[in-house]
Amino acid sequence: MSKNTDNNKPSPKKVTEKSTPIVTKPESDKTVEKASDDSEIDLPEVYKRHKEFLAKHVVNRHKLKQEESNEPLLTPDKTRHTIYPIKYPELWQFYKKSLASFWTAEELDLSKDLDDWNNKMNENERFFISRVLAFFAASDGIVNENLVENFCAEVQIPEAKSVYKFQIMMENIHSETYSLLIETYFKDPEEADFLFNAIDNIPFIRKKADWAIRWIQSEDALYAERLVAFAAVEGIFFSGSFAAIFWLKKRGLMPGLTFSNELICRDEGIHTDYACLLFSYLKNKPSSEIIEKIITEAVDIEKEYFSDALPVSLLGMNCDLMCQYVEFVADRLLVAFGNKKYYNVTNPFDFMENISLAGKTNFFEKRVSDYQKAGVMEKVENKNEKTGLFDQDF
Repeated sequence: MSKNTDNNKPSPKKVTEKSTPIVTKPESDKTVEKASDDSEIDLPEVYKRHKEFLAKHVVNRHKLKQEESNEPLLTPDKTRHTIYPIKYPELWQFYKKSLASFWTAEELDLSKDLDDWNNKMNENERFFISRVLAFFAASDGIVNENLVENFCAEVQIPEAKSVYKFQIMMENIHSETYSLLIETYFKDPEEADFLFNAIDNIPFIRKKADWAIRWIQSEDALYAERLVAFAAVEGIFFSGSFAAIFWLKKRGLMPGLTFSNELICRDEGIHTDYACLLFSYLKNKPSSEIIEKIITEAVDIEKEYFSDALPVSLLGMNCDLMCQYVEFVADRLLVAFGNKKYYNVTNPFDFMENISLAGKTNFFEKRVSDYQKAGVMEKVENKNEKTGLFDQDF
């Protein structure tokens, strides 16, 4: 199946954003921002193509919609009034895994970041980080709205609800963290306000939000499709930005920002894995073509984001390798959803080898006693050994 392209898309125009001493790149810089404006995004045409694609699968999607009422995940169990006895140990382990990794924004130390920000990073690097933080801050609002209004209300299994409720709290902490980072680095209130309202002010961030709304918040979207799209937001739209910030860590810059990135990357890995696990519980799944469409659309947007709208060359990174990394992450998601790999590429970033977006890496190894809540996972692991219910290499 061919990748999505816009052959008739007009050549990009430079978007004029509010000029500030910190976030605006110098005129001499050749790698200028090429974010599309509203006329280039052409939302009516995008939605038209989206509807046309779904129309090809109308029969199967109608059947899946009817079968949603018979899905165990979505069917109320009027006999369960307490969390115990645990009936879904895999789901409960995700709750315990999340609980063991709890952290708060107050635990971050940003005291050394300002010196790096003001004296060691150039204007291109500051511009890049400003847009990444703006996207993170905006996207967490979309993620949490979907969790509160949709998934948490739809899923009926108590163990599954527990995970979502905890995830909502962690997304609030992520949102608080991004807000603190923006306020720390951008002292001008107008500058900070511009970034806080990125969906309205920055077109390529709005483009990501529009994609999420099409697949996640559409009234006719199926639960299974929304689950895949939700994983794509947290597993693909975040992947390149996480890698870019880890690139700064490799250079020894911005310790507060990079540590918060480790924590949030780990959390989002757990959330992505959880979406894949819930998908495996569904008796009726979308066609492989729809799954591929969701994932590859997200990849196309993310590759455009880092090649044209916000080139990673601003950080001294290779754009082609960043695109390959996004494809690598997407292939992993496709396999998790039961599809074949689409891109068949390797991980081009050696510094990301030990960073698992699949949620298996413990970023707290250097300070386990401080950051992993004592005894939580030990009790779960002991129960694993006694019952054999859990997969030890989760």
